[in-house]
Amino acid sequence: MTPAIGHANPFSVVPSGGEAGTAAAVTIDYEYEVDKSVITRERVGTEVTGTPVGAIPKTRDLLFHQYKHTVTPKLDVGVFPDTWITVALPIIITQSRELRLADGVDRADSTTLQDGFVPTDGYDANDPNTAPGGDMVFRGHDRHGLSQIRLGIATAPMNQRRDPTKPTWRIGAEVRLALGKQMDFSQAAPDRTGVSTGVDDLRVWTTLDKKLGRFEPWFELFWQTPIAVRSGSVIQNPGFGVSNGMPGQIGGASFGVEAYAVDDAINGNKISIDLGARTVAHFEGRDYSELWEVFAYAGDAHVANNPLILDADPTRADVQPFSHPGVTNIENYLETAAHIALRAQLGPHVNVAAIVDLAWKSQHDITFADAGVDLPTCPSGVTAHCEADDNNVINPGTTEVNPLHNAKIDLAGHRYHAEDSFALVIGVMGQFVF
Repeated sequence: MTPAIGHANPFSVVPSGGEAGTAAAVTIDYEYEVDKSVITRERVGTEVTGTPVGAIPKTRDLLFHQYKHTVTPKLDVGVFPDTWITVALPIIITQSRELRLADGVDRADSTTLQDGFVPTDGYDANDPNTAPGGDMVFRGHDRHGLSQIRLGIATAPMNQRRDPTKPTWRIGAEVRLALGKQMDFSQAAPDRTGVSTGVDDLRVWTTLDKKLGRFEPWFELFWQTPIAVRSGSVIQNPGFGVSNGMPGQIGGASFGVEAYAVDDAINGNKISIDLGARTVAHFEGRDYSELWEVFAYAGDAHVANNPLILDADPTRADVQPFSHPGVTNIENYLETAAHIALRAQLGPHVNVAAIVDLAWKSQHDITFADAGVDLPTCPSGVTAHCEADDNNVINPGTTEVNPLHNAKIDLAGHRYHAEDSFALVIGVMGQFVF
């Protein structure tokens, strides 16, 4: 889920250097996030009801839950009039993930257990030698640490503080550089605690804010795209048959209105309630899904005969085993959310806020890798990046094959889906401006 913004509406704040006004702002956000999803799986061979050309039947399999605590200190410093730089460090205090049997499903019915992706009695990375019992299928090790450092620059072409007839319009860009231990999983070392994806992102954004008496409507638009992958990341391109080897891009908009119950301009005391909503489009790409640790567990090449072990070089006759990274191709999906926040300004320098954010994701595939990429037929005298055959199929044993494709989870009739996804975020913020 896209994290909530703990300090509600911040879009009228414009740090500015070399003049009176807000020269800098120090902010600390805390967020507690709970995510849940129902994991379903296509079940080839299940009796089809209705028309034979209907959708592949699916069955409920697992329930996913994640709990995360995050603290984000942030510094905004004005460097020129209405222009400032920012630095933020999201610190994950703890992140816990678990999978249980879906309602009405027992261990004999779960295809995840039937296919041997997880032991029949379940697996607990916090205590690998003891079966978790109950309806627990998989519990990942508790994780914590730094995920990235965010460095940005922004400016305000319009500032209502300077010209009350105009809104405050801000535009900015931010690079989000991967930092800290990589988020990966191994049966040999299940106690790894890293939370970094190893992916650097670029985010551009713009906001519009206008105070009209006791009401302050606001709007934000943003786009985020990956720009680089670190060498230690599990998100890597193997060099064969991959059509989409990077995380997906994200784009979205949020809007709302802040209503003031107290607005004391003389002493700078304000109390307001902020109501807002957002919609975010997540585009197809390789990323961490609800089942990434299960896939990494079942694909660990250090354990013989694991069902999801991959072949590193499809052009060689023998298998070159390498571990499934856990990350998978995830289908496009839409996130929608609403929030309510209570905000208070205590004099000219101190702001505090509390927020409750509710978010939903549309149903989408979480195992979606193509079998490969069909290359064009080679013209006369050309042998590179093409094939000798004139066909529209993926030829086995060639560079057309995608090594990251595993038929047990990516082939139609075996794919996993995330449905009924919901997140609750409770956040608080403290800010000092000077």
